[in-house]
Amino acid sequence: MQTLLNPAPRRETLGANVLFQIKELLLTGKLMPGEHLSLRSTAEALGVSVMPVREAVYQLVADQALEVTPNRSVRVPVMTASQFREITDIRLQIEGFAVEQATPHAGPALVKCLKELNKELALAMDAPTQDKAAVVLLNKEIHFSIYEAAQMPMLMKIIETLWLRIGPVLNYDLRAGSERTEKKIAVEHHASLIKALEEKNPVEARTALCTDITSAFQHIYAKQFS
Repeated sequence: MQTLLNPAPRRETLGANVLFQIKELLLTGKLMPGEHLSLRSTAEALGVSVMPVREAVYQLVADQALEVTPNRSVRVPVMTASQFREITDIRLQIEGFAVEQATPHAGPALVKCLKELNKELALAMDAPTQDKAAVVLLNKEIHFSIYEAAQMPMLMKIIETLWLRIGPVLNYDLRAGSERTEKKIAVEHHASLIKALEEKNPVEARTALCTDITSAFQHIYAKQFS
């Protein structure tokens, strides 16, 4: 756990920082479905008491991003095939809408940043190690940078909630170094998406985003649920 977390700043927003750190573990796929989360170990890794960790964890339990087992331990939920399909269907609608709304606000600075992140993503996919944690992190950063450009905070909250559930499953597609990673399929979809944003074409942007999500869904579904 200590290699995944950074010590939390000791200030009035301690609880918010702890919640943010644990969310990042879920959003970037650093926790696997079914993996247990020790409150004490997490607190030690963050350099805080158990209290703010417990509060953050139970907030995430309320959001269904974590669950309490019958023996009172906390773990990442194991997603069923039907849940995975339902969340993907919702993502296509919600995130597709976010991309459309972001397109008019995608200025040269954002486009340049996205292109650089996508280049970093391609390099991370070539890294010799089997642990592709950087790939998952960069993928999330690209997507969220675009969604934030929509300038719709409530929409971002909905998307974050979806990603808190889907993030651990991305291990199967990106972090483990799958065939899609080797062929840089996500990089190609992102390039199409960035091009559409640069050309101010919301329809093409949504199409590229949905193709990216659908491609990942089909790969993971075939590997994990078939």
